[in-house]
Amino acid sequence: MSSAIETVGLSKHYGSRVAVDQLSLRIEAGQVFGFLGPNGAGKSTTIRMLLALQRPTRGSATVLGLDTTARSVELHRRVGYLPGDLALYPRLTGRQHIDWFREARGLADDPLIGELIERFQVVVDRQVHKLSKGNRQKIGIVLAFMHRPELLILDEPTSGLDPLVQREFGNLLRETVGEGRTVFLSSHELDEVQRVADEIAIIKDGRLVAQDSVERLRAASPRKLEVHFRRPVDPASLRACPGVKVTTVDGAYVALDVIGDIGPALKLIADDDPVDLSARPADLDELFLSYYQPGATPHSDTLRSGSDGH
Repeated sequence: MSSAIETVGLSKHYGSRVAVDQLSLRIEAGQVFGFLGPNGAGKSTTIRMLLALQRPTRGSATVLGLDTTARSVELHRRVGYLPGDLALYPRLTGRQHIDWFREARGLADDPLIGELIERFQVVVDRQVHKLSKGNRQKIGIVLAFMHRPELLILDEPTSGLDPLVQREFGNLLRETVGEGRTVFLSSHELDEVQRVADEIAIIKDGRLVAQDSVERLRAASPRKLEVHFRRPVDPASLRACPGVKVTTVDGAYVALDVIGDIGPALKLIADDDPVDLSARPADLDELFLSYYQPGATPHSDTLRSGSDGH
């Protein structure tokens, strides 16, 4: 399968400030790729370089096989973009925006446009400045998807949307990749990414710290165990157990994280007369936050990190 996006050592400096640092990514076509990080991590700067809206300080990027610097015009024809800071003309209606973009792209009266308007209940006959953020965002969705692009680059696309619309938007993303197209989804909404992404990358301070499938990231993350004992216990033996981190002790209640084989921890728990135990994997939200703790490192060397060139 060919790559939809590939970057090598992509960097952007603003004077002494480093916004993106040596970012190397390869994103295969036909998937939803989640690009995660908090505000200020370098996500939007990366997107602007992928779209040739900014030139990198160092490194290179190809999108749909096109060099982003040399072939930006062709690139823009084949990509749909929803910016995180969507700016529309306040005195124009949604329909006027859609008609203008349709003509600029040379589109016929494609029924897809009407389907998107109906599907997301887009308000098209009121001036944009009279619309809520969510209704403006729906117009942005139509503008990004209306020309059936090979690649969608979406920066915080569900901002302002209510949960039902967010769910419908997730359905649209799955349909899009089902047609062999690719979605690059930049977000700090971890629940959204967890539902729809096939693969994710985590960026921290402009650097890639992990890239892998959602399933592998979950598998490498700690299991969360909560144990109720018959009486208060001394957790010293659990703390000494390899791969175990005791997170809470409250009388007869103990919570712990376990990485790797849980057998040794379960044997120690059994020795202390437990009355109830629950276990679950860490969700993507917890995994993501673990990378942002001081001195954080990936939970497992099975993760593909930015340091090895992936």
